[in-house]
Amino acid sequence: MFEFIKGKIVDITPKNIVLECQNIGYLVIVPNPYAYKKNDEKVVYIHQYIRDNVIELYGFLSKEEKELFLKLISVSGIGPKSALSILALGSVRQVYEAIESRNDAYLRKFPGIGPKASQQIILDLKGKINLDEQVLVSSKLEEISDALQALGYSKKEVNKILPKLDENDNEANLLKMALKLLTK
Repeated sequence: MFEFIKGKIVDITPKNIVLECQNIGYLVIVPNPYAYKKNDEKVVYIHQYIRDNVIELYGFLSKEEKELFLKLISVSGIGPKSALSILALGSVRQVYEAIESRNDAYLRKFPGIGPKASQQIILDLKGKINLDEQVLVSSKLEEISDALQALGYSKKEVNKILPKLDENDNEANLLKMALKLLTK
C-alpha cells in the first residue's frame, strides 16, 4: 500500500500524470491533472485500486481529498470514476457541506451522479464527517495559511478568510488577497 509518492511531474494528460520517483515513472490518475505543473516536485497522496484484472493508482493533492475519495468509493454504486468527477469539479469542503446539509441537488450536478446516487451518498456519509474539527483546504491554501501565521495572524483569523480565496489562483495573488481580507 502507498501513502504518498514524492517525485517530479514528467508528463500530464487529460486523465493522469506521470510521477517520476527514483527513476520509475508512476502513471497516476488524478481528479484535475492540469492543477499540476510539468517538472514540479510534488507529494501526491496515493490510493492503490485493485479490482479483478485492474490495478490503478489514484493521486490527490491533499490528505483530505484522498479521504473524501475513499469515503465516496465506499458508497454503494459509486466507483472511482464518479468519485474523481466529484473531486475534479467540487472542493472537499463544498462536498462535505452538501452531504451534511442533505443538498442532493449539489451532488447531482456532477457527471455520473443521479438522484439515487446522490441520496445514497448522503445516506451513507451524513454524520460521519465532522467539519468543525478541521478546516479542509488544499495544499496551496495550507501554504498561504502557514505564511499568514508566520506574519503574526492567528489561526482563527486565517481560517475565517480561507474559504473566500480562489484555490485556482497562484500563490502570490492568493497571499495578496488574503492580506487584503485580513486588513479590512
